[in-house]
Amino acid sequence: MHLLKEKKQYIFLFIWLLIAGTFMAGCGSNSEETGGSADEGDGELSGELNLFIWSEYMPDRVIKQFEEETGIKVNYNVYSSNEEMLAKISAGAAGYDISVASDYMVEIMKKQDLLEPVNKDNLSNMGNLDEQFLGQSFDPENDYSIPYMWGNVVIAVNKDTVNKEVTSYSDLWDPEFKNSLVVLDDQRVLIGIANKLQGESMNATDPEVIQKSKDILMDLLPNVKAYDSDSPKTMLVNGEAKAGIVWGAEAYLASVENPAIETVLPEEGTNIWMDNFVIPKGAPNQENAEAFIDFILQPEVSAEISKDFPYANPNIAAHELIDEEILNHPAVYSPEEFLNKSEFFTDIEDAILEYDRVWSEIKQ
Repeated sequence: MHLLKEKKQYIFLFIWLLIAGTFMAGCGSNSEETGGSADEGDGELSGELNLFIWSEYMPDRVIKQFEEETGIKVNYNVYSSNEEMLAKISAGAAGYDISVASDYMVEIMKKQDLLEPVNKDNLSNMGNLDEQFLGQSFDPENDYSIPYMWGNVVIAVNKDTVNKEVTSYSDLWDPEFKNSLVVLDDQRVLIGIANKLQGESMNATDPEVIQKSKDILMDLLPNVKAYDSDSPKTMLVNGEAKAGIVWGAEAYLASVENPAIETVLPEEGTNIWMDNFVIPKGAPNQENAEAFIDFILQPEVSAEISKDFPYANPNIAAHELIDEEILNHPAVYSPEEFLNKSEFFTDIEDAILEYDRVWSEIKQ
């Protein structure tokens, strides 16, 4: 667990993205996704909160509890990647009060002046966070970001349908997995894995390495049944996929529903990440956003989130309320020796254009 202090420099990532549309298009209230808005509570705050967050990352009942306790109505939209979130916000979509950004994306948004400073005087529960998750290089004083969850990428394998032993990402290129893999729809993850298979960094910027990674991933295409970053566990549980490259929490949840699904920590190491609450520039309800962050930082609330979405939790005070099975599962809290072989994503500067090109050619 000392790895977060050992990883250096989450700096500006050069991205060329163009997206049309406005914020409120498709932005629904909680009436469909959280079971309806609650009556106004007894709290001093009121009004609305516009939440923009990863899909399958915030339980409906937690949002409803916040509404009941504060009288604040929560509206929310979801996204499937950091880049999708950045594109929407940087294109001028107004009205978001709070979002979630991974480590390197916090730095991007800071550099682009897309974030409001967080008033930490309104966060009475900051002390519940493990100090090792604070003061990271992408935001040394936590002026713009507050830790939410962290995790990694692993291999999930159905032992009942897979005949060979899987220990490495390279094993997934075996013809046994023809048309039976579900993999994350994430260019940094997939190209990063192909980089690792060459003995290079997941953040490699050498055009020759990136081109070779394209060739490696093209060779994987016959085995890929689906790209899915939202809920890859679904295809594992229902038997459509024999194995997958998935988020650690998804591997754990798949194993709960189908005990034949086992987690493999690839011998090459993997990607690790840290997600954070951020407040977009010009947020119309910043105090409500800070109230929501402080609400989430309560141990009981944070532990409740981990029940539904068991990513690794930086809220150390919540750990005594989290099921021991989750705390001890390698897909969620992987051994330190494995994490030490793994990498955070960092700035790849102009090389992002090569990653974009390669990814579009792979998926065309």
